[in-house]
Amino acid sequence: MAKAIGIDLGTTNSCMAAMVGSEIVVIPNAEGGRTTPSVVAFTKNGERLVGDLAKRQAAVNTDGTVASIKRQMGTDYRFKRNGKKYTPQEISAMILSKLKKDAESYLGDTVNDAVITVPAYFTDAQRQATKDAGRIAGLNVLRIINEPTAAAFAYGLVNGMEQKILVYDLGGGTFDVSVIEIGDNLIEVLATAGDNHLGGDDFDARIVDYLVAEFKRQERVDIRKDVTAMQRVREEAEKAKKTLSSATTAMINIPYLAVGKDGPKHMDLTLTRAKFDELTADLVDRTAGPVQQALADAGITSSQLTKVLLVGGSTRIPAVQAKVKMLTGLEPSKNVNPDECVASGAAIQAEKLSGQLIVGSTASEMILMDVTPLTLSIETVGGVATPLIRRNTTIPAKYSQIFTTAGNFQKSVDIKVLQGERRFAKDNKLLGEFRLDGIKKALAGVPQIEVTFEIDANGIVTVSAKDLGTGKAQQITITSSSNMSEEEIEQAIRDAKEYEAADGERKEFIDIRNEAEQYLSQVSPQIEEAKKTSDKKDYKNAKACWSELNKRVCKCNPEKMTAMEAGEIRDAKEKLEEAVSRLR
Repeated sequence: MAKAIGIDLGTTNSCMAAMVGSEIVVIPNAEGGRTTPSVVAFTKNGERLVGDLAKRQAAVNTDGTVASIKRQMGTDYRFKRNGKKYTPQEISAMILSKLKKDAESYLGDTVNDAVITVPAYFTDAQRQATKDAGRIAGLNVLRIINEPTAAAFAYGLVNGMEQKILVYDLGGGTFDVSVIEIGDNLIEVLATAGDNHLGGDDFDARIVDYLVAEFKRQERVDIRKDVTAMQRVREEAEKAKKTLSSATTAMINIPYLAVGKDGPKHMDLTLTRAKFDELTADLVDRTAGPVQQALADAGITSSQLTKVLLVGGSTRIPAVQAKVKMLTGLEPSKNVNPDECVASGAAIQAEKLSGQLIVGSTASEMILMDVTPLTLSIETVGGVATPLIRRNTTIPAKYSQIFTTAGNFQKSVDIKVLQGERRFAKDNKLLGEFRLDGIKKALAGVPQIEVTFEIDANGIVTVSAKDLGTGKAQQITITSSSNMSEEEIEQAIRDAKEYEAADGERKEFIDIRNEAEQYLSQVSPQIEEAKKTSDKKDYKNAKACWSELNKRVCKCNPEKMTAMEAGEIRDAKEKLEEAVSRLR
């Protein structure tokens, strides 16, 4: 039976998990890692790399490597490579495709369904983009759920007593905080807040800026325009950040980083935790506002919290943990793995929504109630944003309100759908707009137009408008102009399938070449030993066949192999095998 998995599609790293029997299992990738770098690379010869392989070659292929694509979800950003433009959804789909393939290999079963997590503060456009990425990757996305909620779900499964917890989620690119109440088989999100542009990447950037400035001061060389050197510094900055989570100093050694007038220049610097805390103090302070807002929206004080859960790799930073303790008065809980708990919670939901959970189990009986993170409004006269669904409303939700016309004998009205907390439309994000035609002619203020907002369990919005006088209606599911059209999604699905087939064929060709190369090494000593004992003609034939196969293997570029070359290598190998079998 096909499995359903939970996926934490992260900014810097992604993680996947599944329910195996009654246990949650974090699924390792093909390289053996429990998390997979959210990195995609395109080599000059057209090969596509994802995960660890892409990250390892980033320093020598900076222009062809894309990381932290999650920060671009729901925008009109395009990554250009080899004459083609890729949307954030397509890049994310490449990461999801690898996760799907690795999960199928580990579980020994097909994976069709998935629950994918997103930051709680993701907008409608970002959620829709994430769902589209899953679809392009060949996944049926059962649900899009918030990362803090997924973490709380995993925690609540084994800590089901009544309590109010705060989930502080600082990942690679985003920050979320949610106040969640755990009750009798119920996990209810009371409030959520956050910052979609605050995460580990920003902490890395501060270290990079410091190292580059110090290198320039000491060596009189500015490397900012050297993309390869900058990538090497970024990689070391990330390592230093991780080191400083457990040590008070980190050594940064990068040989041959640049060349000056007097020869090669090497970076050899020491970064202390105190200096790191100084460089990033304002980033840590930025998390205070969302924490205070979430508590206020939930209608509680920090003294009413039972527990604080830390989620996301960046919460390992000591200054972050100290900030959390200062804000809440509680020592953050260490009984969940910050890198894996989100995927684990998503896996429980995936199993439940696919109908595969054991009936009567604790997980099958738990109910999850999430909220919408931002207020949804429409633009009314004077450019005012008139709210219909306020932030932190429990979803799914539906709400209607009656509006009227502003001018005499209006035949149509434009409905502009907004998301955000500002009073005026121009200051909020425009999600989409549509026109309601066919309104009955009347003086201003007479027609009655019912506008209905509906948010599904994924947090995705549908808006409808109806003239109650004529019965004319119009409806749209919000898709941001920066997102992909249905035709573009279908084309991306076809492209992904074609690439997968081509990738499989290329691997088959490379395997043929590698097996031939290995066989050449294996039989070479055997042929030389047979020189004295075998028939001279058989020996010469074997030697000639060995040379022919070796020539074809050496001539062939494994990255650009054709079916013809693979066939020629296979035939030459068979001839050599036959020749070797005649030797005595």
